[in-house]
Amino acid sequence: MSLNRLELLDEMGLSPQWKLRESTSVRWGEAKVKASVQANVTAMPVVEVAPAEPAASPPALIVSPPDADRAQQIAQMGWVELNQSIAACRACALCEQRKQAVPGIGDQNADWLFIGEGPGAEEDERGEPFVGQAGKLLDAMISAIDLKRGEDVYIANAVKCRPPGNRTPEAPEVAACLPYLKRQMELLQPRLIVLLGRAAVHAVLGVDSSLASLRGKPSTFANGEQSVPVIVTYHPAYLLRTLPDKSKAWEDLCRARALMRTLKAD
Repeated sequence: MSLNRLELLDEMGLSPQWKLRESTSVRWGEAKVKASVQANVTAMPVVEVAPAEPAASPPALIVSPPDADRAQQIAQMGWVELNQSIAACRACALCEQRKQAVPGIGDQNADWLFIGEGPGAEEDERGEPFVGQAGKLLDAMISAIDLKRGEDVYIANAVKCRPPGNRTPEAPEVAACLPYLKRQMELLQPRLIVLLGRAAVHAVLGVDSSLASLRGKPSTFANGEQSVPVIVTYHPAYLLRTLPDKSKAWEDLCRARALMRTLKAD
């Protein structure tokens, strides 16, 4: 990208008052980061589905959860098979109005994983996440911390099909897509996850708290035996509607960059 950092910050609506610097008010020191990551572990809860009671006669219609077998199959897939499965998925009603599924894009060996909520209209047309106005803002945000789409960055969504009217994905839709998202994380093995928006937080951390209550508080995602640090921030689409919160998102990105430096130094 040819824009320099000041121009990128201006694109984000943060200049001239917001400049990338090692501010003590924003930085997480190495000792603080290490202590926070070790002391604050927010693991994804395991949802246990009780076995169904035997049906009385005449038998009632029982809809089996898609789940155990489907999740086990997805958990064994490589990248090619996984993307093919996402493209053909009909596990929830979102598939009925989509033009195409949007699996994700980027470096499959990336240290950084950004997770949004779901595809919008332009993403549904092109099959790539974050390509509309929100995508341009996300590109400016990651460029401002010396990253670039496709290079050490992978971008995905909590759900892989566009919700009608670009509404927030509902809990059953997020649950239907969760095996795909978990498998993407297992294949990527990222060092750091940045959650963009409440639906992404709900999918990964399994909590329904407000973003304001989660920002700035270190959390982790239990990825097998690995605990991956998580940074929570606002979705770029929200920032386009709520300009004053861009400065808060910038603080979150600075925290993420400082935390990644600590992780790589270990």
